[in-house]
Order: sequence, then structure tokens, then C-alpha cells
Amino acid sequence: MLFGAVIAEVRAGLAHSFQHFHGPVEGDDKEVAWVDKHGKHHQDFAAPAHYEFAYGVEDRRTGDYHGQKEHRDGKAVSGEYTVKEPDGNIRTVKYHADEDGFHATVYNSHGNNHEGSDDDER
Repeated sequence: MLFGAVIAEVRAGLAHSFQHFHGPVEGDDKEVAWVDKHGKHHQDFAAPAHYEFAYGVEDRRTGDYHGQKEHRDGKAVSGEYTVKEPDGNIRTVKYHADEDGFHATVYNSHGNNHEGSDDDER
């Protein structure tokens, strides 16, 4: 399923946004069955997660600037998001998660970058 990209121009080019999505699953599915606490039987199907998406906004009139993109293939996910902070710093966080945990690196346009994971002591 592909929704494509959407671009909107507002007030003679002062703002634009986009979005893209492809997914959510791909490959062979398997039946999943369970019984709820009331004894009712349920059945569904599951397949490995496989998707990618992206979106972003840039509004020169208000200064709003942010976006995210992500890709998942089974249990592995990677992506990044960006946001412009009130002081003008542009923070970008690049991340990936897999069987080894979640790992992120933070980049700041004003310096003071950070690398770490959820396993790090703070």
C-alpha cells in the first residue's frame, strides 16, 4: 500500500509540508488465536512489520520546522527526527533499535552533541 507524497504550499511559498507512508506489513502471515477472560475465542492474522514513513513541516512565517522519517523491517527499526528549538538550535536525533536495544545519537546545530542508548547510565 503506497500513499505517496503530499506537498502543500501556503501563502506564496512561506510554508510547506510533506508526508509519505508505505506499509504496514509484508510477507507471509500466520494465524493467531486466543481465548479472552470471558471464554470467547478470537482469531486474527499477523505478519512481520515492514513499513517506512516520513513527514515534515517548514513554516517560515512562524518558524516551525520539524520532521521525522522511520523504516522498520521485522524487529529492526531505524530513523531520525528533527525539530527547531525556540533558541534556533536544530536538534536531530538519529536512532536504531534491534535485539541489542535502543541506540540514539543527538546532533545539535549549536554543538553539544550526544551519543548513547537506553542501556547507558545517566
